[in-house]
Amino acid sequence: MAAQPALADIPAASSTLALNTLVDTIERLSSARTVADIAAVVRTGARALTGADGVAVVLRDEDRCHYVDEDAVGPLWKGLKFPMTACISGWAMLNRETAVIPDIYKDARIPHDAYRPTFVKSLVMTPVGGDQPVAAIGAYWAAERTPTNEEIDSLKAIARATATAFENVRLVNSLTETINQRDFLIRELDHRVKNMLASIQSIATQSLRSSESQEAFVEVFAARLQALSHAHELLTKRSWKHADLKELSAAALAPFSDSKTGRIRIDGPQIGLRPETAVALLLGIHELGTNAAKYGALSQDGGTVDLSWNVDMGAEPRILTLDWRETGGPAVEAPKAKHMGCKMIERGLPYALGGTAKLDFAPEGVTFSLKTPLSERVALT
Repeated sequence: MAAQPALADIPAASSTLALNTLVDTIERLSSARTVADIAAVVRTGARALTGADGVAVVLRDEDRCHYVDEDAVGPLWKGLKFPMTACISGWAMLNRETAVIPDIYKDARIPHDAYRPTFVKSLVMTPVGGDQPVAAIGAYWAAERTPTNEEIDSLKAIARATATAFENVRLVNSLTETINQRDFLIRELDHRVKNMLASIQSIATQSLRSSESQEAFVEVFAARLQALSHAHELLTKRSWKHADLKELSAAALAPFSDSKTGRIRIDGPQIGLRPETAVALLLGIHELGTNAAKYGALSQDGGTVDLSWNVDMGAEPRILTLDWRETGGPAVEAPKAKHMGCKMIERGLPYALGGTAKLDFAPEGVTFSLKTPLSERVALT
């Protein structure tokens, strides 16, 4: 077989044209931002450089070869997938080696039945990706021939540039995802800060209205801010996803249980709460605890508080019932005017949870009952 001409033996005009085509292909690959863009550049650039009758771009899809794009005089295998061990592109990727095949029907690596319906008689298949190939580029000819060294080197050069292009796409996608995540976090932080400031403003205003003195205002306001802080701590631990009702209830009542071990009982199934719902519920339970410590069951020895909840599984939708019951405290007298705490418990909680509530100042002890349907805001976990 006659020796193929070396690059130096090719006429200067042809050599210059090939070099310009290669440079142009590499430049276009460097600016490609999607896999589809890369495949489009490779198929046209590789065919122009090699003079092949067809070029295919093959991606590795786990243990399969995916023929994602092609530019050819006749149909090849675009859109099809084959086992890595059953096609020459898989062989090239698995062995990290370029396959040069002058006659496909004399090479045992070729699945001849898959090639018979096509025009292909000879080919070059080169892997893309160095030690860990992620793709392959195939150049095909309609006649039996031995590809020149220049054609093979051109395909290898395109393969190296393609590997870099794939990595660029991966980095761009990763950076875009990071930027989108950053923007999302900024928006989320802005939303949470605004909500928190609105909550603080509301707490301050209502606390000031219901306080008889500056000292009383400072005490009440500080306690409510501390409760709000507990809610945010719990939500931060859970990455601002669902908060657990039992954990949240314990945090809300912690300030009143230090010297009253066993007098506060909390019981119920696992319930998850959305962040906004969790904050409202913690503030409401804290308010009930504050009232119990000042005027109710926790204000004297022997008094107890039971906070429990259950879910009516037979109802449709399923209903969560939360009950607060004080016993063993002093005789209760209903307040003449309901202060901010009562309004938060009676109105704020049912509004936040989408349910109904009843606060009762019975002489034997304060009771509170909240009913709300299970939903995205309140759910069994």
